[in-house]
Amino acid sequence: MINLERILQELCPNGVEFKQIKEVYQRVKGTPITAAKMKEIESTDGEVRIFAGGKTVIDAHEEDIPKANITRVPAVLIQSRGVIDAVYYEKPFTFKNEMWAYTHENKIAVKFLYYVLKNNIEKFREAASGMGSLPQISLKVTEEFEMPVPPLRVQSEIVRILDNFTELTAELTAELTARKKQYEYYRDKLLAFDNSISFIALSELCDIGDGLHGTPEYNDNGEYYFINGNNLSNGKIVFDAKTKRIAKDEYEKISISFGETLLFSINGTIGNIAIYNDENIALGKSVAYFNVTSDKLLLKYLFYVLQSKQTMAYFEKNLTGSTIKNLGLKTLRDYKIALPSLDVQKRLVHILDNFDAICSDLKIGLPAEIEARTKQYEYYRDKLLSFRERIHDEKRRRFCAF
Repeated sequence: MINLERILQELCPNGVEFKQIKEVYQRVKGTPITAAKMKEIESTDGEVRIFAGGKTVIDAHEEDIPKANITRVPAVLIQSRGVIDAVYYEKPFTFKNEMWAYTHENKIAVKFLYYVLKNNIEKFREAASGMGSLPQISLKVTEEFEMPVPPLRVQSEIVRILDNFTELTAELTAELTARKKQYEYYRDKLLAFDNSISFIALSELCDIGDGLHGTPEYNDNGEYYFINGNNLSNGKIVFDAKTKRIAKDEYEKISISFGETLLFSINGTIGNIAIYNDENIALGKSVAYFNVTSDKLLLKYLFYVLQSKQTMAYFEKNLTGSTIKNLGLKTLRDYKIALPSLDVQKRLVHILDNFDAICSDLKIGLPAEIEARTKQYEYYRDKLLSFRERIHDEKRRRFCAF
């Protein structure tokens, strides 16, 4: 940081120029390709990456890509529809022609653009949100976006600093991924029992049902949140701006009495899970609930059993539906789980809780460090990409924004 301040003072003491992206960077076009064709040519050893809408990415062989327009230099891809984002990529790639990319003769300038765009990505998303049901930005939004253009030496130092932050976070994330695999391995080993333990059908241990099969009447002022499978994540219910509400009288059509309850997604995405203990939610048909009715079963033990490799493999074999997969209540009720003594269940829960905390708790361990590093990175990215604009003799501070 000290070195950057010295370089700024030396090379641009009166501020830096701001220019539109189209004045500085070369725009690259994509390839006309359909989702069906991408599925047909996908290859795990393909040398060309193809980006499509949302988070869809495949690899393919160049000779299999019709009318391929391959970018072979470092570039920044603008994901302009659905998921609004910017992606930096150095290897050969192409993309559906509803998107576009930018490159420059200098690799540092390309990486600098990437960091500028990422620093403003929420503003691009805000611009996209007003474009109909599917978020989308037009070419004009990026072409006319004004960004600081400091000397390459300044850009190089900023890229070096931000790359270091990015690499550190990537290393921590890779370590966390390894920890999670280790946790899953030991969870599955701990929950694998032989025939010396009784196996009992869940229907004998729990009341199992699902939510409303029809579409309720939503009410922004309703007393109850309407929960579907995508609201379940990492053992908790995620409430966000997309979470709908329903009124009390609508809720009463779903006659479920909640105490401490385990929720499990059974439609579309199978296996999202959460434990909940409140009465201000109602369930959609994509969520099954488990209310323990036996004093021989701990709910938290069931929480871990349902996530085990053995259980999920059984569920996968019993899915119905073609396009959208569904896990029936009968399959859940008939599934037999190992039922050791309560003391053994408590010990297993204690061990797995500790493992899970190390991998998931944002207050301790690697998750906490990753979150701290991410916030630190975002803070410095914002600071590093804020420049005073040079306008004749007038000096004023200007941020990279619309």
